This record gives sequence, structure tokens and C-alpha cells, in this order.
Amino acid sequence: MDERKRSFLRMVSHELRTPLNSILGFSEILTAELYGPLGASQYKEYAAIIHGSGQKLLKLVNQVLEIARLEGRTIEFDADLEPLEPALDDALTALKPDLAARRVRVEVAGRGGLPAVTADGRGLRSVLTHLLHNAIVFSPEGGCVRVSVAADGTNVDIQIRDEGDGVDPAELQRLMAPFEQGENALTRKAEGAGLGLPIADMTCAAMGGRLRLASAPGEGLIAQVRLPAG
Repeated sequence: MDERKRSFLRMVSHELRTPLNSILGFSEILTAELYGPLGASQYKEYAAIIHGSGQKLLKLVNQVLEIARLEGRTIEFDADLEPLEPALDDALTALKPDLAARRVRVEVAGRGGLPAVTADGRGLRSVLTHLLHNAIVFSPEGGCVRVSVAADGTNVDIQIRDEGDGVDPAELQRLMAPFEQGENALTRKAEGAGLGLPIADMTCAAMGGRLRLASAPGEGLIAQVRLPAG
């Protein structure tokens, strides 16, 4: 992406935030009936739909802005010693609504003894949140996402595996490209612009790590993050 496109994306993202904040704020007031009953029950229902749609759009705007910043290398990452367990806990806390909606559970192997990594705290949480969210979305309802960690003294490998349908290995590289998803746009089950994996990939690279994907049809998707050991 060249600089003109990045500048355009940054400008559009910033300009969209102001009206979106108004939409979210006023729809929340209407949903809560802060200034009195709305009358017909449908009004409250519609206000809630407007608020939910605004939240989805704001999330997309923020992701587009993050992609532009990552590609333009305007985000500064400060490498430091980061314990992995609190970062995972923060990511899972942020994803509680998604876990509840799909009745998906997350199993983390080695709880209580996870190592530390050398990474930017915000960047690490962003990577984990995006990868876990992707795994939750593509897991079957009531499924399980498994997280395992291996350290060799130099690097720490974090593996996140879902129980979804998986994808053709030939499609894996395309999943790293912004605005792509593993299914046809007309038939895919998941909402979104397909920015989570590219953001995670670029964030890992900016922190001196890397992201690798592995999958096969019917075998789910494995995302493996490698970061320098702490």
C-alpha cells in the first residue's frame, strides 16, 4: 500500500469516528430511555440495533486505521519483558461476549507456569485478541479453542488451535492479506473484513516475531506465534 492510500485511509478513518461517536452515544441514550419512555417497544429495539451496528462499524474503522498505521510504520512498539499469562487473561476478558455468544470454551495448557516474552504489552494483547477472536468465530458452537505454549530459551511459541472446518493450505497466504477471508464472500459465515489475521501478522513482525498458519479441510486452523523469550 503506497503512502497516498495510507493517508487516505487514515483521513477517512478519523473523519468517520466523529459521527460514529454521536450515533453510538445517542442510540445508547435511547436504548436506556434516559429521558423517559420511548413509547412503542419497537423504538427501543431499533435503537439497540443502531447501537450494535455502530459498534461493528467503529470496530472496522479502528481496524482499517490500525492497518494503515502498521503498513506506514507509524506505530511505535516498546519491547519489554511481558508475562504471557496476564496478557492471555486480558485478551480472554475482552472476548467474553464472543465466547458466551458461541458457547465456546478456551483451554490454556500449562496455566500457572507460562513463560514471559519480549514484546510490547499492547501489541502482544492485540495479537492474542485477534487470533483468539478468529479462532472463536470459526469454531463450531459449543466448541473448544486450545492454547499451548512452548519455550526453548531463545523463543516462545504460542499455538492457538480451533475446531473449525479448516481451510485449504493453498488459501493460507491469502488469509494474511487485508480484507480477505477463507470463504467466498457470498457464503462465508463470519462477519468482518478479514483484518484480524493481517493485523496480528504485521504486529508480530514489528515486535521481532512472526506468525505462521497451518490448516487442512476438516482439521481446523492453527495459528502459531513466535516471539523472543523474555
